[in-house]
Amino acid sequence: MLKVIHVTAAAVSYALFVVRGIWMINGSPRLGERWVRIVPHINDTLLLAAAIWMTLLLHQYPGSHAWLTAKVAGLLVYVGLGMVALKRGRMRRARIAAWLAAQAVFFYIVAVALTRNPLPWF
Repeated sequence: MLKVIHVTAAAVSYALFVVRGIWMINGSPRLGERWVRIVPHINDTLLLAAAIWMTLLLHQYPGSHAWLTAKVAGLLVYVGLGMVALKRGRMRRARIAAWLAAQAVFFYIVAVALTRNPLPWF
């Protein structure tokens, strides 16, 4: 059940990120709506809590397992790129590039999770 919560929250997180990115590209005022600023943070908190809980239950910790370390490192890159894409980027072109790069990193994280290999394509 915990894994289902984690995977579902990850899918919702990605979907919300894609939608917000499209709104950013189109200059939509919806990006400034209150729920858009709140719901992703609630979902991402649930996602992180499920991840931490699974880590504790399974005794698999970043630093001890290369694939999990890669997943956490990927998460940090994803969050950083997401911040540039949706908040911090000054130029539209940079924001779009960060949004696209963040999506590539998200799929890397998913591939690492599925294969339990930090280099899932090799």
